Amino acid sequence: MSGAVSRTGTIGVVADAIFEDPRLAQVYDPLDPDRSDLHVYVAVVDELGALSVLDIGCGTGTFACILAQRGIDVTAVDPASASLDVARSKPGAEAVRWLHGDATTLPPLTVDAAFMTANVAQVFITDDEWAATLRATRRALRAGGWLVFETRDPAARAWEQWTPELTRTVVDVTCVGVVESWEEVTRVSGDLVTFKSMTAFKADDVVLESVSTLRFRDQPNVEASLVQEGFQLSEVRDAPDRPGRELVFFARRPQ
Repeated sequence: MSGAVSRTGTIGVVADAIFEDPRLAQVYDPLDPDRSDLHVYVAVVDELGALSVLDIGCGTGTFACILAQRGIDVTAVDPASASLDVARSKPGAEAVRWLHGDATTLPPLTVDAAFMTANVAQVFITDDEWAATLRATRRALRAGGWLVFETRDPAARAWEQWTPELTRTVVDVTCVGVVESWEEVTRVSGDLVTFKSMTAFKADDVVLESVSTLRFRDQPNVEASLVQEGFQLSEVRDAPDRPGRELVFFARRPQ
């Protein structure tokens, strides 16, 4: 499950172990190598004619590097320093402006579009965290600029598939050895879902645990929050690669 951070205070976030622990960050991409979901957002960048992009919650930097290699001016921010270390080692990384932090810690920016891929929008647990992130993103956009992000539709109850049996993955990682991973939901309370990610390194018989909580906001809640923070909601699309499971929101900073 992508895009998980934990809270610190009312608006700040720190990365969960799965992104912040250097050993876990190193194997994050090998354990989840299929990033075809990003093809949709690369196409959206073209559709919007965006020449400058802010990647919020960039993780190990795959999306940012793809865009940079296409000549897009990219600023990428993430609270996980270990994930950023991985990101900086990728082809195209030298053309990206990497920032350690979150949207609320950004320096002055003016970009055409901001993206939150991999369900990053769900990591903001409280209303204050989410509102602060939206306000900071709005400040970073030019007049008429776009915010595009995805979130899982709670009606699909995706967390019911997050079991050890259905999520177990075993990969032989170069220079690391055989790694096994699985997820398990530990608590569902209202629209909050807490789960643990387990990663076993067979070479030295070490098992690392990371606990994450995501918020499953419904569409009316998300739409209302966008309007409240000064965005104009343009469109909500069914995710083309995951129809019936995820929604993609398009909102603009007013001209």
